[in-house]
Amino acid sequence: MNTLFAFGLGYSANVLARNLTKENWQIFGTSRTVAGATKISDQGYRGFVFEDLHSSDIPIGAHWLISVPPDQRGCPVARKFASHSIEASSVTYLSTTGVYGDLKGGWAFEWTKVNPLRPRSVLRVKAENQWLEQRGDVTIARLPGIYGPARSSVDRIRKGTAKRIVKSGQVFSRVHVEDLASGLERILKTSDSKGVIHLTDDQPASQSDVIAYTAELLGVESPPLQPFEQVDLSLMAREFYSESKRVSNARAKSLLNWTPLFPSFREGIADIVGLESMCRNAG
Repeated sequence: MNTLFAFGLGYSANVLARNLTKENWQIFGTSRTVAGATKISDQGYRGFVFEDLHSSDIPIGAHWLISVPPDQRGCPVARKFASHSIEASSVTYLSTTGVYGDLKGGWAFEWTKVNPLRPRSVLRVKAENQWLEQRGDVTIARLPGIYGPARSSVDRIRKGTAKRIVKSGQVFSRVHVEDLASGLERILKTSDSKGVIHLTDDQPASQSDVIAYTAELLGVESPPLQPFEQVDLSLMAREFYSESKRVSNARAKSLLNWTPLFPSFREGIADIVGLESMCRNAG
């Protein structure tokens, strides 16, 4: 029986786990807290608190998926279990396209030189290297912004927290969580998926365009445009807007025979709004 061991069974990994259980995969996962591990077990999986996890708890031959964020010393999973990764069928580390820094709207490919500007991205590069040094066949999945049900511009508009911030030339890449899960599934089932790979949609766009389109779909007034220089933003938000890049998914399409179901934010947001409508009608 195929087995997934997810170090950090969170939002994205849960969608992957749901898909794999339909094919009778065994699912193991970790959380930072007892409550989180209990929630994993309540879903019918095997849940562990990461700090209490021992190598003997990890089935030999499992596929490892690592989404635990790095700390100042790199990847906590690598420090604790890298020497045992030889027993894994595969190792996939979830990183970020933030490692490329600011490309001023240019395209990032898997061979583009990393140039992390944000502290969190610097730590991601450190974590990536720890895994690359440990296993030559590790897959580094560099991901853009992830959105989906309960985590999208739909929720921000409904909460009244959405802003349309204008910064000339600013574009970002995104991926719907369902597309991310299907891409990760293809990685697990493709023997030659080692190295860096991007799982992202086809059409990078500005955050302002996403908010305007979402408001239109919801039939509400779009937030007013605000120049970036005049908006009071948190440090994290300012770091986000300090970079602009387009991320290519050509390698993923070719190598994995993968195509995003939601090629742009338009299809993805429309699907989220449609699901909301279906849930209300069902209720």
